Amino acid sequence: MHSINTGNEIFRYTSKRFGTPHGMFARWGGTSRGRFEALNLSFGVGDHHASVMKNRDLVKQILDIDFLVSSKQVHADAVAVVEGIGQDVMLGEFDALVTDQPNVGLLIQQADCQAVLLHDPVSQVIAAIHNGWRGSVANIIAKTVDKMHQHYGAEPVNIKAVISPSLGPCCAEFINYRQELPTQFHTYQRHANHFDFWAISRFQLQHAGIITQNIDVTATCTCCSKHFFSYRRAKKNGSEVTGRNGSLIALPR
Repeated sequence: MHSINTGNEIFRYTSKRFGTPHGMFARWGGTSRGRFEALNLSFGVGDHHASVMKNRDLVKQILDIDFLVSSKQVHADAVAVVEGIGQDVMLGEFDALVTDQPNVGLLIQQADCQAVLLHDPVSQVIAAIHNGWRGSVANIIAKTVDKMHQHYGAEPVNIKAVISPSLGPCCAEFINYRQELPTQFHTYQRHANHFDFWAISRFQLQHAGIITQNIDVTATCTCCSKHFFSYRRAKKNGSEVTGRNGSLIALPR
């Protein structure tokens, strides 16, 4: 797993377990300005459309792919099967994307939520999951693994997974956790009102049949690291406006 640097060049985390184009991108190296500096990959936060288009083109060039698929992420558990793509596409209300089509990048946009990227090198199927705390409660991870199996025949034992930079146990504070989180999550409380969602996702991946050795966690907190957009950090500073980091995975041409 690569570690972050402090330059303004485009930087991505990658997992050595993945033999397919992928990346969990930091915020630097793009064309956006102000609160969206610089590699904002979301059209839905108030950034200039042209800047986001340029940023998306940059990551396509880095991954050597022609098309991107993204969706309107709503913190639910709907999983889209992506097929027949011949141009960039933005889907409706889906928080996970699955495909076996080469040359198509599945994009997750996040600012503290996890992106969970999945690859089955045997059946050549990939998935990208937007996994906030509501997604964890709904166990969208299990639903996505099941979709990979049911639609494409992917066996969980063959799937490799990586959890992106996201809110760490240092900053994942849930004051109302007794109302918001199921009791089985309470064991992941690391100190008062703070929860380890990296560990929760690791458990859910394992419970879905993915073996421990095939799971990577970047273990980088987006709220702590100013190399990433963070909604919680922005809110602490008096604003709810910030960009979105991008995590992508694709199958090669």
